[in-house]
Amino acid sequence: MNRRSFLQNASIATFGALILPQSLFAFDSTSKKVRVGLIAVGMRGQVHLDELLKREDVEVVAIAEPDQRMIERSNKIFAKHNKKPVQYFSNGNYDYRNLLKLKNLDAVIISTPWEWHEIQAIEAMKAGKIVGLEVCGAISVDECWNYVKAYEETKVPIFMMENVCYRRDIMAVFNMARKGKFGEIVHGQGGYQHDLRNVLFNDGKQPYGGGVEFGEKGFSEAAWRTNHYLKRNGELYPTHGLGPVATMMDVNRGNRITHLTAMASKQAGLTDYIIKQAGKDHPNAKVDFKQGDIVQTILKCENGETILLTHDTSLQRPYNLGFRVQGTNGIWQDIGSGGFNQGFLYFEDEMQKNHKWTNSEDYLKNYDHPLWQKNEAKAAGAGHGGMDYFLINDFIECIKNNREFPFDVYDLATWYAVTPLSEKSIAENGSSQEMPDFTKGKYKTRKPIFGFENNI
Repeated sequence: MNRRSFLQNASIATFGALILPQSLFAFDSTSKKVRVGLIAVGMRGQVHLDELLKREDVEVVAIAEPDQRMIERSNKIFAKHNKKPVQYFSNGNYDYRNLLKLKNLDAVIISTPWEWHEIQAIEAMKAGKIVGLEVCGAISVDECWNYVKAYEETKVPIFMMENVCYRRDIMAVFNMARKGKFGEIVHGQGGYQHDLRNVLFNDGKQPYGGGVEFGEKGFSEAAWRTNHYLKRNGELYPTHGLGPVATMMDVNRGNRITHLTAMASKQAGLTDYIIKQAGKDHPNAKVDFKQGDIVQTILKCENGETILLTHDTSLQRPYNLGFRVQGTNGIWQDIGSGGFNQGFLYFEDEMQKNHKWTNSEDYLKNYDHPLWQKNEAKAAGAGHGGMDYFLINDFIECIKNNREFPFDVYDLATWYAVTPLSEKSIAENGSSQEMPDFTKGKYKTRKPIFGFENNI
């Protein structure tokens, strides 16, 4: 049975008996631990595993992973935490289905290649397992509707695991926005501006990646991610840039994205990289990559705001996600990788109309989000500068305390849909594409919950 037929025809199990009245989760609140399984422990999954093993309220029950190299890396993480490795389901790509049959499993975290997200997340929901799904963009708009359909039929929650929303400076800016510091917000920007050439071409023989191999000869993400650049042209990784801005604009919670348009530059960076690394006669130097080096997507919101996303991963550049928040009373512009001192602010009245940027450090320290102030020590050493502590903490605490996930299936569907819609817009010379209302009107009454202390 092909992937589409499975998703359309698979029967929906009835989980109403598992979910208590007024309960969001099929989880026994008297249990001391949330029992978690991991589907894939590649480089990203290993970060989640490390964070989960730090917690006393989590039991990692099992792992599905077909790559023995990644299993060996995961065993070292268990040893680091003085814990024994758990049961592995490693008999091919579909052995995760046997993991989903486990009765002593509350939730799964899925960190697989993008093309597996839909089938694995939906199968997990149908098996009654709460889902934490790693970020990417959808393969199609139908995929996004399938997530919504599966949730609405099973009522099994799914968490969009966008860690950048928890970046310390971004949460401080979020705090400023909530307190009206920027006035009425008009425009936001963000993106994925990250030199990935050593990731897209990785032969596994160098400690930090490198080489010019991908696909069957590639290691880790080079084995699958690069194939998207070969066949697609769009905003392939929208959620890092969109998520933080969407929370400040109340997208899907009083506001919504109505349409978008996208354009892409030519592709030159990947070919140039291969030639410089291996010469013009290397077979990969002749590969016709479809993905443009710079993709820019403009989104329009129902309440009038605009959002600009930039995908820039194939050229030399320092890392910077390029955030900007602009309103009637002020503007913040991010120029670095997340520190309080790596951005600029301007407030006309306070700065007496001097038209000069000021370093953001003092402002952001003054507006440091209470959650960071409270949990700074716990986040120390966690992945991505502490962001991954808050990501995993939200996932586990929401399950334990019967609280809504801050990013749910409707956010997932909306954010993911940017990818196929941008592809279609680019293919049609920048034509406008309508963003579906995946909430079916519920966005009008849904209340913002991310970042409020009583929701974490």
